[in-house]
Amino acid sequence: TVQKFVSLHFENKVSNFSSLFKISTLSLPLPPKKLIGNMEREFIAERQKGLQAYLDVITTHHILSNCELVKKFLDPNSYSVNYTEIALQHVSMFFRSEPKWEVAEPLKDIGWRIRKKYFLMKIKNQPKERLVLSWADLGPDKYLSDRDLQYAVKLLSSCSHPYIYKITFATANESSALVIRPFSEKGTLKDLIYKAKPKDPFLKKYCNPKKIQGLELQQIKTYGRQILEVLKFLHEKGFPYGHLHSANVMLDGDTCKLLDLENSLLGLPSFYRSYFSQFRKINTLEGVDVHCFGHLLYEMTYGRPPDTIPVESFPPAPSVFVVSVLESILTSEALKNGMPTVSRLLQMPLFSDVLLTNSEKPQFKIPTKLKEALKISKECIEKRLTEEQKLIHQHRRLTRAQSHHGSEEEKKKRKILARKVTGSGASSPLTSPSSPTPPSTAGASSIPPAPPPPPLPPAAPPPSTEVPTARPEASAGRGALLSSIQNFQKGTLKKTQTCDYSAPRIS
Repeated sequence: TVQKFVSLHFENKVSNFSSLFKISTLSLPLPPKKLIGNMEREFIAERQKGLQAYLDVITTHHILSNCELVKKFLDPNSYSVNYTEIALQHVSMFFRSEPKWEVAEPLKDIGWRIRKKYFLMKIKNQPKERLVLSWADLGPDKYLSDRDLQYAVKLLSSCSHPYIYKITFATANESSALVIRPFSEKGTLKDLIYKAKPKDPFLKKYCNPKKIQGLELQQIKTYGRQILEVLKFLHEKGFPYGHLHSANVMLDGDTCKLLDLENSLLGLPSFYRSYFSQFRKINTLEGVDVHCFGHLLYEMTYGRPPDTIPVESFPPAPSVFVVSVLESILTSEALKNGMPTVSRLLQMPLFSDVLLTNSEKPQFKIPTKLKEALKISKECIEKRLTEEQKLIHQHRRLTRAQSHHGSEEEKKKRKILARKVTGSGASSPLTSPSSPTPPSTAGASSIPPAPPPPPLPPAAPPPSTEVPTARPEASAGRGALLSSIQNFQKGTLKKTQTCDYSAPRIS
């Protein structure tokens, strides 16, 4: 009964996913229902298998697995907080000290993060100018002190680079951060690839694109070169990033501009963390950025993300040079040996001949004290990543071992081995207490051991007249015992009187 109750409760909760996944346009059918006999044991077992398969599809889908509803179902204690209400509270507090801003409308679910919310903004004395406010909670990789964090976030608005999207305003406190940027009608690089509208929900835009088509070769070369240039700039400044993906690249004409520089300061997890955390050679933030660039380049080339990582064979590409870059990042050999550097990618034929026409001079002055704090934070982020990779590696080894020992082939091998051991044990002679083991001496090795006497039958045997062969050291004792047995006389025994209490007593 308990099993049936749990199964039905589980089914009802899983069924709640359907309303959310309609927006993604994915076809994820639940196993068929049954009106009659739906409480039978066989049906419950079959139903559970179908529901488990349904969950497996959801949890292995990169975008769906990050949905708030899925996370709440799998871990309700960690995701019980209403982050939309918290975001509204923090934004309202911000407006008390900054009255010139005004919320035009909430941009619901345009991002993939549960703890990051977006609002369309406008300035009261400039009503035609539209901006986007993003509010985010602090994440597990936040290692800056509160003072350094607030200073670093405010410093972001002073950063000027042709391939970094301009920040209008940024501030942070001990629990969250708030950043305001201009709103772009054109949207991100991911919107361009998927032919999506920027204000639509993340699931609707990217989960199941209607038309899959990559970019033209010149776009791939130009956008790729621009992104690599800004990554190189950030690494040289000692500024940690680690959050590159196509939805974090804004389009401004024919120029790519990087978004969400604040994510690394706030300690937020990367979009591709579930991928690179499986490979121990990707243990630096530069390696993380290069691996994420591989995902982005694949998406620009083929119009969709790779099905699995590593990728061993690539579909036809606009150029062999594109495939050579992808092979250096996404194949099993590359993941085993480690990521190439950003400088090495810039020297590859795909990007080396791209001419950049933007003449804006990059400026991002970071004080020496803050640079040291960022360096320590970067090292802590890399250390936590290494520890996580070690745990995943140990878990995978344990899972493989359990799977190996639980396989049918191994079970057969163990059965055969057990039979052999049992068979060899049965063929060996039984030892009896009446035939002690000869002492381990050099002289005794030349004397053959006496054969053991036959085992005693269950009933008392008649006196035996067979004289066993005795060893010299035990002959005196055995001789006396044999003489006593042979000279035994029944008449010498004393008569005894017994009381029999075995008969039943009737009271």
